[in-house]
Amino acid sequence: MLLSDKVIAIYCLVDDLLKTCDHHTPAACRCSDAEIITTALVSALLFKGNQSIAIEYMRTHNMTPALPLKSGFTKRLHRLAELLYSLFQQLGHIIKELNCSGSYILDSFPLAVCHNIRISRCKLLKGEVYRGYCASKHQYFYGVKVQVITTAEGIPVECCFVPGSEHDSEAISQLLWDFEPGECNL
Repeated sequence: MLLSDKVIAIYCLVDDLLKTCDHHTPAACRCSDAEIITTALVSALLFKGNQSIAIEYMRTHNMTPALPLKSGFTKRLHRLAELLYSLFQQLGHIIKELNCSGSYILDSFPLAVCHNIRISRCKLLKGEVYRGYCASKHQYFYGVKVQVITTAEGIPVECCFVPGSEHDSEAISQLLWDFEPGECNL
């Protein structure tokens, strides 16, 4: 499958999901929210999270010529954060219904926002609550922990972010844990 075909498939899926939940892009915007979300997904899936390269790719291949510059793109993406989380939860629920094996994996990992030497200058997070320890790596970090539940195949179905100092046993209570008992609902 060509790269452009993958991008078009991602756009169609995102656009259909937004139409299903009756989401409308504000009238003053030159490009749709589906284009913004698609570009963010393309960035994560194909360009190792580099949004600048994804924006340039989308523009040069005439997929979304009206995309804003990086700062405007980031602002639009941040405005869509709650919608994206809601879509993730809906997709996770569908995947749980389709998961015939009923097997899931729970794990957590640290997401450092800066190196320890730069903690005093960090503007994104403030406070000792974000100072955590990752026992498996034998290292301290400053940031958040991500709690994730995936299917046995590695498809994420639930996640939450907690301060770095929070213990995993406390953090898992913030997950939804709404799994279907019994057989597959195909």
